[in-house]
Amino acid sequence: MKRLQKWFEQITGVTQDELERLARAREIFGDTAPDISELEKPACWRRKRRIGA
Repeated sequence: MKRLQKWFEQITGVTQDELERLARAREIFGDTAPDISELEKPACWRRKRRIGA
């Protein structure tokens, strides 16, 4: 029975590996957007000074 299930998944293109990859992708690229508020400042203002004053 497991062999038939595996063949069916391969024919339809939905294997267990594919489902696991999809779940992992949803974890990484979920609905939460990254906080980009810090990027609104110009890069030169975000960098730390290299020369002491």
